[in-house]
Amino acid sequence: MKFFNTGGPCDPEYHYMLPAAARLREENVMRLIETYSYFVVHAPRQTGKTTAMLALARELTASGKYTSAVLTMEVGAGLPDDLAAAERAILANWQLSTAHDLPSELRPPPWPKGEEGQQIGNALNAWAQQSIRPLVILLDEIDALQDSVLVSVLRQLRAGYRWRPRSFPASLGLIGLRDVRDYKVKSGGSPNLGTPSPFNIAVRSITLRNFDAGEVKTLLQQHTAATGQPFTSEALEQVWQLTRGQPWLVNALAKVAVEELAPDLGQPVTVEHIETAKELLILRRQTHLDQLTDKLREPRVRQVIEPLLAGGALEDVPLDDRDYVVDLGLVSRTQGGGLVVANPIYREVIPRVLASGAQDSLPAIHPTWLTDDNQLDPDKLLTAFLAFWRQHGQPLLKSAPYHEIAPHLVLMAFLHRVVNGNGTIDREYAIGAGRMDLLVRYGPTRLALELKVWRDGAKDPLAEGLAQLDGYLSGLGLPTGWLVIFDQRSRSATAPDLAERTTSEPATTPAGRIVTVVRA
Repeated sequence: MKFFNTGGPCDPEYHYMLPAAARLREENVMRLIETYSYFVVHAPRQTGKTTAMLALARELTASGKYTSAVLTMEVGAGLPDDLAAAERAILANWQLSTAHDLPSELRPPPWPKGEEGQQIGNALNAWAQQSIRPLVILLDEIDALQDSVLVSVLRQLRAGYRWRPRSFPASLGLIGLRDVRDYKVKSGGSPNLGTPSPFNIAVRSITLRNFDAGEVKTLLQQHTAATGQPFTSEALEQVWQLTRGQPWLVNALAKVAVEELAPDLGQPVTVEHIETAKELLILRRQTHLDQLTDKLREPRVRQVIEPLLAGGALEDVPLDDRDYVVDLGLVSRTQGGGLVVANPIYREVIPRVLASGAQDSLPAIHPTWLTDDNQLDPDKLLTAFLAFWRQHGQPLLKSAPYHEIAPHLVLMAFLHRVVNGNGTIDREYAIGAGRMDLLVRYGPTRLALELKVWRDGAKDPLAEGLAQLDGYLSGLGLPTGWLVIFDQRSRSATAPDLAERTTSEPATTPAGRIVTVVRA
């Protein structure tokens, strides 16, 4: 029986999968190969790059026109300060890989000996000269290399380019997270590699796209065809909406749903199963999500994500840094050119991860916000929050990794303690929105909160916030909610402390709704 794969490249014998090389063919990669071109394929982690490249290499070799292999560079990453050793490790792995993937008559010869900084080029030169067909080499995980090793490999490839096709690979692809023209030496934001374009022999740079809605449906229905277990139409749509076609997320949601939540093949997979699977993936912090969120503390990532969460502007964030966060897959560009979080699951994961430090720092809080029948009482919750903020807000702000949205993160940590597995928190935020919106769901109760910040040099955001809250409540069909204004203006040593400045009062929105304004 086949299954949904979430670990490593897909194999059509064992895994549900779409035609692996189809997304590459859309980019006319065959034309690049036929014209003996060098090219770059870059996309975020676990979008199917390696799977697609392995399929392409198999097709090319099976055609009888080329010898093609996917060769990883990753083994050299552990030796960033020893170029010769990194080259030897890479070449040893290439011998193992080609012995597994190619018939004996197409395999490379024993690698010739060479000087440090020449071994990769010498090996490709020797293989191309012996090969009975033009070589098409796909170098995977190229951006795992760092510093002098990365610089040397790129220079060796560029030096051998003019010898193709008889004495160097006829066509060559570099596969990684980033476009090679944007690579930095991996030493904490140091300048560009040797030239403005370290791989300026590349004819094209290709981005591997996510699945579209139709492909998501096709992939999931392979399980139905194989087992008879259907996905409801609503469940199919929800997988698309939550993932926006990110391949790992699509497979992960489906895997948890069919293997854990609905293991009885006679039971349809429903929206409820998909929503529960989403929560489990987030709580488990599985490898894909953990690798992604580990990037959040990088300065280059922070200067994009922090204003996005706060609803601010990117201001003078360099284009290279914006592109870097797009290449990581954390954000994507809309058709209008704006930056948004790449999909709803990431949109939920990012603030949860950032709020986790504050959440772990919370003191024990008795759930005084519940009614006698264990339902959420918004009035009691307001009383509990004001008491919590007056006593613990100030010290907990220091536990938040993003200073500009520290109050938001502490509030979310508190609300996570409130829902405590019995409810959910939906979040809406965007560049330039000037706010973050939260919706707390607990049983039949829904509580909407709009978060605003009052900063130095700005006027009181009350009027703007009331108008924005009106729009949020109207979209949700709710009669009331909270407007929370965090006062982050600079204060003198004699100014009242946070406890004295934390208040609540009723207010009327422009549409006539009676809401609660919390100043904290």
